[in-house]
Amino acid sequence: MALTQRLEFRQSQSLVMTPQLMQAIKLLQLSNLDLTTFVEEELERNPLLERASDDGPAGEAPAEAANYGDSDGQNDGSGEDGFGGSAEGFEPGQEEWMSKDLGTRAEIEQTLDTGLDNVFSEEPAEAAARNAQDAAPTTYTEWGGGASGDEDYNLEAFVAAETTLSGHLAEQLSVAFTAPAQRMIGQYLIDLVDEAGYLPPDLGQAAERLGASQAEVDSVLAVLQKFDPPGVCARSLSECLAIQLRELDRYDPAMQALVEHLDLLAKRDIAALRKICGVDDEDIADMIGEIRRLNPKPGMKFGSARLQTMVPDVYVRPGPDGGWHVELNSDTLPRVLVNQTYYSELSKKIGKDGDKSYFTDALQNATWLVRALDQRARTILKVATEIVRQQDGFFTHGVAHLRPLNLKAVADAIQMHESTVSRVTANKYMATNRGTFELKYFFTASIASADGGEAHSAEAVRHHIKQLIDSEEPSAILSDDTIVERLRASGIDIARRTVAKYREAMRIPSSVQRRRDKQSALGNVLSTALSDRSRNPEPA
Repeated sequence: MALTQRLEFRQSQSLVMTPQLMQAIKLLQLSNLDLTTFVEEELERNPLLERASDDGPAGEAPAEAANYGDSDGQNDGSGEDGFGGSAEGFEPGQEEWMSKDLGTRAEIEQTLDTGLDNVFSEEPAEAAARNAQDAAPTTYTEWGGGASGDEDYNLEAFVAAETTLSGHLAEQLSVAFTAPAQRMIGQYLIDLVDEAGYLPPDLGQAAERLGASQAEVDSVLAVLQKFDPPGVCARSLSECLAIQLRELDRYDPAMQALVEHLDLLAKRDIAALRKICGVDDEDIADMIGEIRRLNPKPGMKFGSARLQTMVPDVYVRPGPDGGWHVELNSDTLPRVLVNQTYYSELSKKIGKDGDKSYFTDALQNATWLVRALDQRARTILKVATEIVRQQDGFFTHGVAHLRPLNLKAVADAIQMHESTVSRVTANKYMATNRGTFELKYFFTASIASADGGEAHSAEAVRHHIKQLIDSEEPSAILSDDTIVERLRASGIDIARRTVAKYREAMRIPSSVQRRRDKQSALGNVLSTALSDRSRNPEPA
């Protein structure tokens, strides 16, 4: 077969990921906070982008500079001149003297019989400025305090900084130790304390990293555990409670046994605890009450990481026609404009090819960003509207009427790809009459119906399980098998392992643990009622 050269035409379709397309995809999946940060960076980088303002154009100054009163510039007859001074003491002779030409410097000095330097030693403005500079401040504002007339005045600059747990411990560390080695060990341990006030359970590597002995680390740790707040720098919950009980002088052998068996207390196995501690019912109840009054997370009193307020991207409100009105939250939509006027002025003055290329790219990027933001807003509104249409029963009747929904159903309805719908629903929130939910909340798996009817939403089934457990009696606790039977009677075909999985996801304990908890709570109520009756006997 001979090898020859030839030309061929082929027609094919391919998707090219241009930088603009990649930017649009990136903007689509950003949350409103990340989007605001991205737009702020673009505003700083691109000189042709500017933030859109709702304010109107600034007002122009009046053309007549001397007109400070009425529009016609005449006196209003109140005896005041145009400058706010009284006109009654203005004599004609003074007016003639002011309008008279004084002549040259020599003529003035001859008339006054002295030099002008002796009469006008310095200009009044210069003297006033020098006196104001030499004078001491007379008000609190002049010393740097008090309110300021500047618009940039920020009251938050005078608010004291929030005290952190690490800073609070570091202050006590500088007082408790004087040796540099002990301070270094203490600071290293303080850096390991989490926001709840706990240290890692294993501190074996601390001695190796610091080049100190384990005994030195333990001695410093013993001092740190006496710092405020009580219970800080503990390595476990039992140790945290023990430190606080020692501080209260209540760590006796019975209480020590109770603290060492917190797992039995969590299971409400009061009989086993009473046997281990060697006390009666009244004493064990008092000891449990003392444990409950302790703080299991002493570090939380200093606050944790600042939480960002969740701002919804979409609002859903009842419409006048009985439907639902869906609208975007305009506060979360960055509003930017392309400054075409500035670009036109620059294009006339720029002579270098490199500068022209830079501003041409800046104009193109700015235009693409504005279009991408507009397209993002339209896509979010379209997806949210379709979600509201699909889940109308949820907004009208509640979570029990939430329908099973997937990305493909919404994508087919709005004629978009599933990946686009997935990006739109990521990190976006919807404010409804039943609360604020993430858009992904409305996409739930389907569970088949027992009678072959319409499938049920997984979220609705979880809600049904929670209602059954909340309404159970202490004497008739529902097991997972019983819940399965009741759900099937309601038309929901579900397996026992699925019920157990949903129950654990909602952090609901097992039937055995729930029986202990409710019987213990019922016993506490009865004992409290009996004690109240014994204190206040009925009159004979």
